[in-house]
Amino acid sequence: MPHRITSPLHFPNKPRALLLCMVVASLLSACSLAPKTAMEPMPAPPSWKNVPAAAGWVSADAARAWSQGQWWLLFDDPVLHGLIERVELNNQNIKAAVANVAQAQALLRQQRADLFPQLGAQLGQQRSGGDNLTASNAASFNLNASWAPDLWGRVGDAVAAQSASVQLSQADLAGARLNAQASLAQAYFALREADAELALLGDIITGYERSARITQNRYDVGVAPRTDTFQAESTLRSAQASRVALQRDRAGYEHAIALLVGEAPAGFALTPAPWADAFPAVPAEVPSLLLLRRPDVASAERAVAAANLQIGVARSAWFPSLSLSANAGAGANRLNDLFSSPNLLWSLGVALAQTVFDGGARDARVDQAIAANAAAVARYRQVALTAMKEVEDQLSAQSTLAEQTVHVQAAAEVAARIEQQMLNRYQAGLTSYTDVVTAQASALSARRSLLQLQLQRQQAALSLIQALGGGWQTPWADVPGPG
Repeated sequence: MPHRITSPLHFPNKPRALLLCMVVASLLSACSLAPKTAMEPMPAPPSWKNVPAAAGWVSADAARAWSQGQWWLLFDDPVLHGLIERVELNNQNIKAAVANVAQAQALLRQQRADLFPQLGAQLGQQRSGGDNLTASNAASFNLNASWAPDLWGRVGDAVAAQSASVQLSQADLAGARLNAQASLAQAYFALREADAELALLGDIITGYERSARITQNRYDVGVAPRTDTFQAESTLRSAQASRVALQRDRAGYEHAIALLVGEAPAGFALTPAPWADAFPAVPAEVPSLLLLRRPDVASAERAVAAANLQIGVARSAWFPSLSLSANAGAGANRLNDLFSSPNLLWSLGVALAQTVFDGGARDARVDQAIAANAAAVARYRQVALTAMKEVEDQLSAQSTLAEQTVHVQAAAEVAARIEQQMLNRYQAGLTSYTDVVTAQASALSARRSLLQLQLQRQQAALSLIQALGGGWQTPWADVPGPG
């Protein structure tokens, strides 16, 4: 005999009633109990407080590269471009984020599967007997189907919530990619600035060695005191120590770049090269566009959408659930006779279930979902406000650093002239070597300060690009959400 599964309500002679139930269930399955509006719009000022650092773009191609997310092309550095490509391929944080997207997409497919009927089949062969019994065979074949219509939108809201979670993970992937790219660029610029400082120190040390020889010669002929040679030697050693410390810093930047491109530091090296201290013009988008551009803001907004839909999932527990089932089977003594046997059995069923008392568990789940949505809204608003603050910070930094660089550059030029004059006066016996040492220290400090300011300007431009989202757009920006 085949095994039959029937529901508490059995309509063997009334398939029309079951069909009517299925039609009604299909119509009701479009319902959703989630709030129609996830949150109030985020108020955004129409413009930035600080004046943008640049009025426009150098070329339309540069603007297009930035809007497409290829912001690193604005710095016009082929080595940086090659390193960014290696980040995309080998950075482990990006690979983890890619895996998270794949996991979220698989969970979405699982959720969508609940919208469809479940079909099953069973084929069996059994032989039984005993000491005083004749051995017998029994074969069976069963087909069964079941479907739980989504009457109150529970499954639909869960699917929509998971779809928002997929988009959230995609935004997190874009954020991980942008963070890795920006971190690499920051380390790369710092490394190139260190190369420039090392080259400067190399020239300075050469000059200090020449000054030390002049001082030694003057001492040998009895023109200069012994203290002058000591001061010259101290100045030279101090510059050499600064060069060693800078070489250590450069090695640290190189190790950081190796980590970001997914390589062991022992097998990675960047040869010294001239530093292209480019300062690209970055457009300051209005805040409303910023909210669509930054991956972390988009991720927070998708979290709000998912939390809002979970309210509908929790509310649906207050309503009854309907399940439909169908079963058909046949039995025979042998497998070969299954489909020729007239002993065919079938059943259709419908069941309605509702929780009568749960001690307030459903109310608690609804309250939890509402509170979770409120927390998601607060996090979104905080992320958006933080994004606006970071843009303002970098716009302010760019304008002040540009002005500061002009003054420091002028100071460095004056300090270099004073240094040369003091050295000439010392060689002519018109001043002490202490004045030369003081002038040399001032000139070296001014030159290094200028290089460091140029690095800060470059990094401020990079930070502004990152604060504006790197030109990244949400992939679902033009796609209507689930109704």
